[in-house]
Amino acid sequence: MEGFDLIIFDCDGVLVDSEIIAAEVESRLLTEAGYPISVEEMGERFAGMTWQNILLAIEREAAIPLSASLLDKSEKLLDARLAAEVKVIDGVKQMLSRIRKPYCICSNSSSHRLDMMLTKVGLKPVFGPYIYSAKDLGPDRVKPKPDIFLHGAKQFGADPARTLVVEDSVHGITGARAAGMRVVGFTGASHTYPSHADRLTEAGAETVISRMTELPGVIAALAEWSEAI
Repeated sequence: MEGFDLIIFDCDGVLVDSEIIAAEVESRLLTEAGYPISVEEMGERFAGMTWQNILLAIEREAAIPLSASLLDKSEKLLDARLAAEVKVIDGVKQMLSRIRKPYCICSNSSSHRLDMMLTKVGLKPVFGPYIYSAKDLGPDRVKPKPDIFLHGAKQFGADPARTLVVEDSVHGITGARAAGMRVVGFTGASHTYPSHADRLTEAGAETVISRMTELPGVIAALAEWSEAI
């Protein structure tokens, strides 16, 4: 793993299996508001986006005015379900025990939600203070912008070109690539869909895995490949 200074993990859909819960809550709220959409389509189209940006995208597409109250309603419903239901992705704890490089989390979720989810699944002590929310940088600096990835790398003095990101969404991969970082795609969460791996590859992932236990070997292989060039 000599080829990397830092490993950055997204949280939702990479460390915790939360994207499927968000898709269920948000698809119901949108359908009730006059924009019928399935859980599967939510995951395929909007995974990795903030709820606010999802609403803005739908308003532009469908010319349906969506009530501002949907913002707060979704947050409350989703927080309650995540607090009760969210689980760690299979293999994450085993994988982290084998990573010998510094690592952190860079997420679009709020600091409050990250703290709640990571505490519930037992990952908060593993990452310690190295958990960063794009929302803390400003509402206009979330993924797919590269800001949160560059912020994470800066905390470690890491060269973006020697930083590897693990992401499950096209939006996240777009942001990581814009930051000048290399990316491994992940499709092992419950919100995955048939063309998921292809879309992550098209967005810029060098390889895609579906089991977290594969990651240490992939990191080593990518580092070795870089040094051989």
